[in-house]
Amino acid sequence: VQLVESGGDSVQPGGSLRLSCAASGFTFSNYEMRWYRQAPGRERELVARISSGGGSINFEEFVKGRFCISRDNAKDTVDLQMNSLKPEDTAVYFCSAGGYYWGLGTQVTVSS
Repeated sequence: VQLVESGGDSVQPGGSLRLSCAASGFTFSNYEMRWYRQAPGRERELVARISSGGGSINFEEFVKGRFCISRDNAKDTVDLQMNSLKPEDTAVYFCSAGGYYWGLGTQVTVSS
């Protein structure tokens, strides 16, 4: 099983990034996929989730209207489009398959 995140970078406030997570080694289409983040000194927190078929999407309040989540079950990928980024979005972002499998994360830094 492998989940590999990519797309993290350093951006200025108000900027955008698109994170991607490539999955392998399990039946991707059977799992709800989630994006979490962990900022320095803080606990890991859920950011967004998308159901196995993509028909149900949920966002935490602090990213509503700014982030979008999507998945491609043909390519076994899940993306997180992040817009209007704020310094408080700075964190390591992780993708997870239903909380069972985890990637190693990708760093997002928002700073002027």
